[in-house]
Amino acid sequence: MKVSPIILIILFLLLGVLIHFTTPILTLGQLYAFIFGTVGTWIIVTLTTSHQSSLPSNRGVTKKPQNKTITDGHELTTLYIGNLAYKVPEKAIKTHFEQYGYVDSVRLMKDRRSGKRKGFGFVEVGANDAQRMIDNLNDTEFSERTLKVRLAKEKGND
Repeated sequence: MKVSPIILIILFLLLGVLIHFTTPILTLGQLYAFIFGTVGTWIIVTLTTSHQSSLPSNRGVTKKPQNKTITDGHELTTLYIGNLAYKVPEKAIKTHFEQYGYVDSVRLMKDRRSGKRKGFGFVEVGANDAQRMIDNLNDTEFSERTLKVRLAKEKGND
């Protein structure tokens, strides 16, 4: 169950007022400190949550099938590519893989917090060309790194 931060703030403020009027030990200054602490916490949570929502996230992403058909008739499969140089652009990888067949897209993974590349990604290629690409590109040098190329596993499978 998801509760709105505003509802939580109202509940905490009511709790503070209730404690103030039922407990003679709590001074008005302590009540104000409680209110300022609650509002400050709400501001911090709001700023943190809005910052995190602007970062890329895998939440809510449905897992893709291993093979799919697109409008131009190519059946696609996804290849995992690992041990990539961090500064290699997606276009360079696409050009490199296109030497051996049809490439639909390239996705390089980034760290959610820092935005830096993780050194691996996925290439959607024509299903008929996938094995040729694996055979020709796995354990070869690309941008001074030895590529690891294999069929991608579906999300959730080990």
